[in-house]
Amino acid sequence: ILAQALAILALEHSPAAQSPTLNKLPFAIMGKVAKGGKKVAAAPLSDKKKKAGTKTNPLFEKKPKNLRLGGDIQPKRDLTRYVKWPKYVRLQRAKRIMLMRLKVPPAIAQFNHTIDKSQAASLLRLLKKYQPETKKDKKQRLMELAQAKKDGQDVSSKKPQVLKFGLNHVTNLIEQKAAKLVVIAHDCDPIETVCWLPALCRKKEVPYCIIKGKARLGTLVHQKTATCVALTTVRQEDNAELGKLAESFKGMFNENVEIRRRWGGGIMGQKSQHVTQRKEKAIQIEQAKKLGLSIA
Repeated sequence: ILAQALAILALEHSPAAQSPTLNKLPFAIMGKVAKGGKKVAAAPLSDKKKKAGTKTNPLFEKKPKNLRLGGDIQPKRDLTRYVKWPKYVRLQRAKRIMLMRLKVPPAIAQFNHTIDKSQAASLLRLLKKYQPETKKDKKQRLMELAQAKKDGQDVSSKKPQVLKFGLNHVTNLIEQKAAKLVVIAHDCDPIETVCWLPALCRKKEVPYCIIKGKARLGTLVHQKTATCVALTTVRQEDNAELGKLAESFKGMFNENVEIRRRWGGGIMGQKSQHVTQRKEKAIQIEQAKKLGLSIA
């Protein structure tokens, strides 16, 4: 471009500038000359490249989405935080947070100390062998007994070895020291129904344990839920297993003094924890300044 401009200036000041042949020079050499004698700047090369490179395919027409009001359908977003949950969900979440924040006395906090998964599996396996009969089975048995009695046969039968359930029934068995093992659910509501039961078991020296899930105990006795169940007698082949479980549960629950002293709850939220940490750090720095030390 600079070379073309110099060539044009040289031609303008030459004697042959007024000659008609100047008008016949090629446009590439002359460039565009304005009326005042100045050259108009040519279009930038980038624009030429863009214009040359953009080729639209008529088969694929570009249709940008309009996501404003009345426009296209909005994309799916995660609206979990904006959902209005049912009241029972809000209540159980608020209750869980409240139990974390408030300090819980040991009599209630002990129900958070439960047996582990392997112990629960072996215990439930044993208890399942002593499930009580269902209503259908009981009806069938009574019909057979009535038929036998009608025929004049002997109808004497042994007392069945089954699980005992029901809070009043289990309490009576513990007081009479007839129960060999007591299993209490950790999530009874209200918890006051069973919070005194571990103390009674310790007083009467009856082995007990706390298991997760009142529904798991309920399935053993054909109910929706069960607060507690008890074993009074077992068959000869299960005596060793029951003795082993009772011995381990005595050490974990009956003779564990720490459970009766440990408070629960008192866990603050993340923001409150950070505030407390900052306060503690500021106190440490202040004390270090007094002693002439430096804390990082």
